[in-house]
Amino acid sequence: MEDHHSRPAFGYQNARTANRNEVSFPSHSWSLEMLLRRLKAIDAKREDKLASVLSAVGEFGAFQWRLVVLTFIPSMLSSYFLLSDHFMLTAQRPYCNTSWILAVGPNLSLDEQLNLTLPRAPNGSFLTCLMYIPVPWDLDSIIHFGLNYTETCKFGWIYPYAKTRSLINEFDLVCGNEPNMENMQTVFLAGILTGSLLFGFLSDKMGRYPTILVSLLGLLVFGFGAAFVKSFYQYLFFRFGMAQVAVGYAISSVSLVMEWLVGDHRAHAVVLEHCFISVGIMLLSGCAYKIFHWRLLFLMGGVPMLPLISNIWVLRESPRWLMVKGKVQEARKVLCYAAEVNKKTIPFNLLNELQLQGKKVNKASILDFYTNQHLFKVVLSMACVWYTVSYIYLTLSLKMKDLGIDNYFRQVIPGIMEVPARLSCVVLLEYFGRKCSLYLSLTLATVFCLFLLFLPQELRSTIILMIVLGEFSLAATVTVFFIYTAELLPTVLRSTGLGMVSLAWAAGAITALAVFNQVKTQLPIFFCCLSCVVALCFASLVPETGDHPLRDSIEYNSTESKRKNQDIASMVIDEESMSDVVNDEVTKNTILNALPLKSEAGRFFNTALEKLTNKEVLSLDP
Repeated sequence: MEDHHSRPAFGYQNARTANRNEVSFPSHSWSLEMLLRRLKAIDAKREDKLASVLSAVGEFGAFQWRLVVLTFIPSMLSSYFLLSDHFMLTAQRPYCNTSWILAVGPNLSLDEQLNLTLPRAPNGSFLTCLMYIPVPWDLDSIIHFGLNYTETCKFGWIYPYAKTRSLINEFDLVCGNEPNMENMQTVFLAGILTGSLLFGFLSDKMGRYPTILVSLLGLLVFGFGAAFVKSFYQYLFFRFGMAQVAVGYAISSVSLVMEWLVGDHRAHAVVLEHCFISVGIMLLSGCAYKIFHWRLLFLMGGVPMLPLISNIWVLRESPRWLMVKGKVQEARKVLCYAAEVNKKTIPFNLLNELQLQGKKVNKASILDFYTNQHLFKVVLSMACVWYTVSYIYLTLSLKMKDLGIDNYFRQVIPGIMEVPARLSCVVLLEYFGRKCSLYLSLTLATVFCLFLLFLPQELRSTIILMIVLGEFSLAATVTVFFIYTAELLPTVLRSTGLGMVSLAWAAGAITALAVFNQVKTQLPIFFCCLSCVVALCFASLVPETGDHPLRDSIEYNSTESKRKNQDIASMVIDEESMSDVVNDEVTKNTILNALPLKSEAGRFFNTALEKLTNKEVLSLDP
């Protein structure tokens, strides 16, 4: 018995010598692993003074609820506006305007008017882009002799059988005036490209709050204002501006929420935001099905922006951004305001601990993404993943359209499926962390693409199912990607980094359009599988971020070396503790002896240990 108890004590001394902040030992219990991860998070939070203050403010109180609601409802409206093009260009059958004949036959019905003034195709249908040349005859002569000479429509077009009012019949985009879909997509992607860089830069320079305010004003102007355009080119301009402000809002809102919330609440908030995006897609589909006029569709989406902007004053700037910019007093003020809303009190000594590290303001520029090895690796790896997600998602969408699926089905079904896909990320991130969750979702997308590659084209229903399941896994990938990337980037360049990574989304979309439109074989699907494999390889280059505090500066050397020493110490403890940890009592003593008990950790230990005493959490043979 002496030998049995002495060896663990020796192991504890080594553990305390190697690393007083972390302890790791082998376990086959998910409960114990989750407990240790949370204990490490508490220890990391203790080093992050701002995280400690945020905990004192209230990890998720009334202020945080306001933050989530007021920043994520516009996400629903931005997806509403971004995807509205799918319902703006509904097919319409035009006929030349031949109302001139009504001057001599005012009582003619529409069918009689078309029969007398429009030539017919060989199959008996009326030609849509030709009309008979008007003649100065009376109605009886026209009926008796008929008209023989044709010309193109010079009095415009009519749409007698159209059930909805779209851009097609609003601006007569027919008979050689059809909109070039590639040009429309180019304008949209150009807005994404410029908006990613512009708003990412502004968010890091001006702050998250003013960038969000500018983006919301842009959503109001370019979304609500699109209902009043007078030409198709004006519409394209408004779509360009909408793409800019939508991606800018996505970047700045994610940065603000990630920097205000702590712990698992960060991931949960981003998951909620992306669920709102899916709800926006379903809302758009429902409104487009019921509303017959395209201008009313934009007005419907723009109306909720007015009360949102009028209540945006309740938000506050990110305290992390204020700290890295040297605005310590302003950071304290916004933290005190949040505490007041949450009906909490921040200890005075804790608030005074908020000081500039190194007594100087963190300075960074976009060039650091090239000169800093860690930032370069993060941006390159995440850009490859984002490129892959964009390419696969658009390829699957084009594949669905190529199968002749109804436009409403293509929007509603993926929108419904994406909500549970994004909610499943809560469980994935909790149990597997960021990196493994990204691996899992990308691997699932690869599997479904492989099925598409080898399924015969006759199995149309099975192909549609595989496409929907592929979009399901990609929705989870997007959510994990945003959380992972935002945590990898430092506060001083977080929005700029997200903007640079978003450039890869446009590149992937352009590639998908070019490949799918030029190649009518299974080659685009093969490229989906290949790009997934490449993305998985690049994703392995970046570290796990779960339970680690957010980085504020671009200086990583000291932090990385410290973490490597901690990993080495954990490995030593793993080897020496394999034969020592034999029962629950030893487990509890190991945790208590390895970590310093402070007020916050002590409260957590008391709750956790009460649960451990009621059930077995570790069962290993000596």
